[in-house]
Amino acid sequence: MKVLVLTGPESSGKSWLSAEIQHRFGGLLVGEYVRYFIDQQGRDTDYADIPAIAQGQLAWEDAARAAEPHLLILDTHLLSNMLWSRTLFGDCPAWIEQQLLSRAYDLHLLLSPEGVDWISDGQRCQPQLGERQAFFDASREWLDHHRQAYRVVGGNWEQRREQALSAVSQLLGDSADLVLV
Repeated sequence: MKVLVLTGPESSGKSWLSAEIQHRFGGLLVGEYVRYFIDQQGRDTDYADIPAIAQGQLAWEDAARAAEPHLLILDTHLLSNMLWSRTLFGDCPAWIEQQLLSRAYDLHLLLSPEGVDWISDGQRCQPQLGERQAFFDASREWLDHHRQAYRVVGGNWEQRREQALSAVSQLLGDSADLVLV
């Protein structure tokens, strides 16, 4: 099983690219739990919600890992939960980073905010490119510091798609040829 994570700032194409990757290569796609949480709660999150959101994301990831698909596609993971907690509330429960570091991920696709427009969806809150760039930089810094495998994906929508599909094809190696689309 190969585990792929899409990460980076909001409105950079993570959910769209996750679906494109699944369409091309198959596999199991795990969505972003916080979106489900906000829809269910009908309100913005606060710091007290961070543990429940992280536990929900972990539960979804663990259920998908148990299915042992050839490709597990994570639309996000605890890195985003951790960085958002720090961005919005100035803190994050320490166990979240510990859980993140205890798990194996084969490749992160780190999506740049540059080259695509921010799109409001009722849950996003960083319309300024500088805010999204700071989130990208924090993501990259964490990935570098913890020696996580990643590739930066940028450009317009089509360029992002091509870069992501190429990276996943390389990740899967010969097994990519066996997946019917």
